[in-house]
Amino acid sequence: MKRLLVDLDTCSKCEDCGMLCSYIQHPANNGITSLRELAHFAIICRKCDDAPCVASCPWEALEMQDYRMLKRYMMRCTSCKSCSKACPFGTIIPETIPFIIARCDYCLGRLRENEPPICLESCAYGGIRYGEFEENIAENLYKVSDHLLVKTALKWEQLEPAPIRKRL
Repeated sequence: MKRLLVDLDTCSKCEDCGMLCSYIQHPANNGITSLRELAHFAIICRKCDDAPCVASCPWEALEMQDYRMLKRYMMRCTSCKSCSKACPFGTIIPETIPFIIARCDYCLGRLRENEPPICLESCAYGGIRYGEFEENIAENLYKVSDHLLVKTALKWEQLEPAPIRKRL
């Protein structure tokens, strides 16, 4: 199965992402933003016991899920970036919390035979690839979802998962 592979180390070279996206809901979409956020939440987030990012959100737009993964509720988020400022490790990058919602649908069902997604052709540094990739921890390739792999040397692993404390 073909998947998108986002190389976060390469992706961090861009000051302003000029990637194009063919997401059909709106033409100004930059789907890489949502993929970067998902990747940071899944791979780099330190999953703090007290989750200062969650506690700092005045709109309760950020939540720690039962499996210790952050989730941002797009309809509640006002892009105030308080979560980004509260994160003691810099995991939540302000650029990945835009007011205009970005989405990636992985071009599922929209590509012709051997047609690459437009994001590949427009990525200036080659930080996005499309192919038959598999998770390979030794090569810093991590499966984030069925359609997304992330390459980064910035993996964080918590030794023992702490119990989740839900916000009241």
